[in-house]
Amino acid sequence: MHILQLCPRVPYPLTTGGAIAMYDVAAGLVQAGHRVTMLAINTPKHHQPADALDHLGPNFRLVTVDVNTDITPVKALKNLLLSRQPYIVERFISPAVGETLVEILQSETVDAVQFEGTFAAWYAELLGRRENASLRVPPLVLRAHNLEHTIWQMLAGREGNPLKRFYLRDMAARLARFERRHLAQFDAVAAITDDDAQRLRALGCPEPVVFIPAGVDFTRFQPDPAVKPKPRTLFMIGSLNWLPNLEGLHWLLREIWPTIHAEMPDVELHIAGSGTPDELLRPRTDNVFVHGFVESAPAFMQQYELMLVPLLSGGGMRIKIIEAMALGKAVLSTPLGAEGIAVRDGHDIVLRDSAAAWLDALRAWGRQEMPVAAIGAAAAHTATHVYDRRRVTEQFVGLYERLRPVPVS
Repeated sequence: MHILQLCPRVPYPLTTGGAIAMYDVAAGLVQAGHRVTMLAINTPKHHQPADALDHLGPNFRLVTVDVNTDITPVKALKNLLLSRQPYIVERFISPAVGETLVEILQSETVDAVQFEGTFAAWYAELLGRRENASLRVPPLVLRAHNLEHTIWQMLAGREGNPLKRFYLRDMAARLARFERRHLAQFDAVAAITDDDAQRLRALGCPEPVVFIPAGVDFTRFQPDPAVKPKPRTLFMIGSLNWLPNLEGLHWLLREIWPTIHAEMPDVELHIAGSGTPDELLRPRTDNVFVHGFVESAPAFMQQYELMLVPLLSGGGMRIKIIEAMALGKAVLSTPLGAEGIAVRDGHDIVLRDSAAAWLDALRAWGRQEMPVAAIGAAAAHTATHVYDRRRVTEQFVGLYERLRPVPVS
């Protein structure tokens, strides 16, 4: 088959969960013997050369279109006053991308078009308007990385600043209208978690809505037996320019860490992530070490003992949890942070919700009453048996086959 994948950024290097999820779909399909053309918006923030993904081989082709998606106060205010589109989506709407998409479909035989997330969904409407005798539109699949409006609703619900709360609520309402309108334009929706699949159905998304988890290439996450984690260390890793991650980190530093540091002053907390705000990079005196962007997530994770995922808002799947599990790391997460991942509290993960419950769990860890090694071993087994990229690729291929038109005899 020939799959056209429309991405809101070039998914390389593999430094964020979103990039990894998009990349592994393409790489998995190519590895399985299919052709992939990736049409990617080349943003200033994640700008990549045309040959960035050449290592995927001759069955893969990258086509990029430069689009300025930078957020500016002037553009945000103009959008708020003069547009009904969500600003975070409007930044990715480009006539040049639309024309390139149409040109590919006019000149090549494509078996399915996969749209990666809400930011790419608008282009399905464009194809619907352009479909005619000269443009055969193949089946359209939305890969729902998140249900975006629910994330902004959660953020608004905890925002204390009235102006920020108004803006977040307005954005959530706009995103809800956008998602309701555009979900109906797809022939199928592949949700990254079963919870999101249920939310999509409740939103009125027509069937088929299928649950296909993120897949991981575990050759990138082989534990190095020579690396032993430093005792009495905690770590967190994730993109800190994504608001839910930043919100969770602030909650951890405000509600959890002062007590833990007072009770266990020798314990270290190590934080890494792209887009780390400057104020977090300032030196601290409370055993919190902020590393900013790190070149190798696996190398970073193997240095420390227990992974923390203090997520309070969000949707979709935390790829970094799967990666940590593959490395045999024990993870302490909120239930929301581990949503959609096939784990059981106390078996292959530790799930706690409130600040008080987190404190109790960390005290147990500090007293060596948490079976970190056993939980990590069970986590590695779960990750490799459920989230291997090859199994996920098979599910995508099955969906595409299901959508292919029946040949007319």
